[in-house]
Amino acid sequence: MATPDDTRNFDIDVLVIGGGNAGLAAALSAREAGASVMVLEGAPKEFRGGNSRHTRNLRAMHDAPTEVLTDSYPEDEFVNDIIKVTGGQTNEPLLRSTIRASAKCTDWMKKQGVRFQHAMGGTLHLGRTNAFFLGGGKAMMNAYFASAQRAGIRVLYNAEVTGLDIVDGVFRSATVMIDGKPTQIKAKTMIAAAGGFESNVAWLTEAWGPAAENFLIRGTPYNMGKVLKCLIECGVESIGDPTQGHCVAIDARAPKFDGGIVTRLDCVSLGIVVNKNGERFYDEGEDFWPKRYAIWGRLVAQQPEQIGHCIIDSKAMGKFMPSVFPPTKAMTIAELAKAEGLPVEQVVATVKAYNDAVQPGTFNHSIQDDCKTSGLKVEKTHWALKIDQPPYYAYSLRPGITFTYLGVKVNERAEILLKNGKTGRNIFAAGEIMAGSILGKGYAAGFGVTIGTVFGRIAGTEAAARALKMNDICDEKKEVSLHAAN
Repeated sequence: MATPDDTRNFDIDVLVIGGGNAGLAAALSAREAGASVMVLEGAPKEFRGGNSRHTRNLRAMHDAPTEVLTDSYPEDEFVNDIIKVTGGQTNEPLLRSTIRASAKCTDWMKKQGVRFQHAMGGTLHLGRTNAFFLGGGKAMMNAYFASAQRAGIRVLYNAEVTGLDIVDGVFRSATVMIDGKPTQIKAKTMIAAAGGFESNVAWLTEAWGPAAENFLIRGTPYNMGKVLKCLIECGVESIGDPTQGHCVAIDARAPKFDGGIVTRLDCVSLGIVVNKNGERFYDEGEDFWPKRYAIWGRLVAQQPEQIGHCIIDSKAMGKFMPSVFPPTKAMTIAELAKAEGLPVEQVVATVKAYNDAVQPGTFNHSIQDDCKTSGLKVEKTHWALKIDQPPYYAYSLRPGITFTYLGVKVNERAEILLKNGKTGRNIFAAGEIMAGSILGKGYAAGFGVTIGTVFGRIAGTEAAARALKMNDICDEKKEVSLHAAN
């Protein structure tokens, strides 16, 4: 790490703020285009990579089978999947351009050393739509950083950005804490890829109220939203609802931060979920889990004390990826309710009413089957089997925030837009910090990595082109000055 100084001009073409998937995709793409690049990573080296450390896969369009994806996943189906989960709260032109670009992501990632598993099978329903990283997100990020080192990209760790100097849409420098001292770093262009504000509980509380105190943060504790706040204060146009985000139902015993994928619960569609009063509140079988898991965190957040309880029986065990924590187990529903601290009579009545409403059908968790309920206030439309085979199991649920959707507004070139309607001249954004430009609410598995990879590559290429053009202009001015002097 460089020795602290008041102001440092490293002669940087592209300064990337953030060391996750989007940031490294931007840095590598800018370097490929011939620019000099520096990455500022706010975390220590051991925790580099932001939320990308916890990712598993990338959702990608493809018109035919590939080495890592089965069948096809055409543009219109992909678009419809996102429109469905967002309820139409998306920018469709931006969405379509992202989806088209996703078709080239896996090949580009392979060139950076990222390795993929064979297509997934089983109850996740993702083998056709999502490419899984061999070794998960941490392996992906390690491959990126190794590629960056080979390419001569400079990375500063523990480099927390505390301020941005942006005047009339022109980035001039960033104030960065290095070795505990504020340092000014200049660059010709800047790419913001520093994530949302999900780790900032005070900011979450501003948006959600006291309920936010019961939220768990699935990812990095370093995404405090400082860069986002600085950009907004500098006149950048914001987009998105601060209460919207990628929020899933996770094990209530998960740590406050950094629990990752192992705390997610995938048993919801195989059972029922009740709140602290022992009452069901939403259709557990509405759609395939990868298209619905991200709404369940918000649903639980709206329940009393932000807690839910998933109840299943022995028939469901082995059919889902379990949490790292073992479930509560009992031989009767009454005993299970008592062990979970729930009102026993109400839970027993809820399970009985559900069982009585289950209709005959052929269970098949790989399709939207005909197993449903009839006559309930809250129906279950698929995968409805009676909860009648002991032992019975329960998992307690809390809202798990992955990332927030309040962000900066961008165009198809990843250029940040300003409140005055103009475009920032040399500032770009990629990843979670701009995902609200596409995701108004809801989520589909792997799409965050898609957005980060696509816009990281776009931002890197565009920023490099802008910086190199500035270099050419400077060189021309120098030549003119030399001729005039001679």
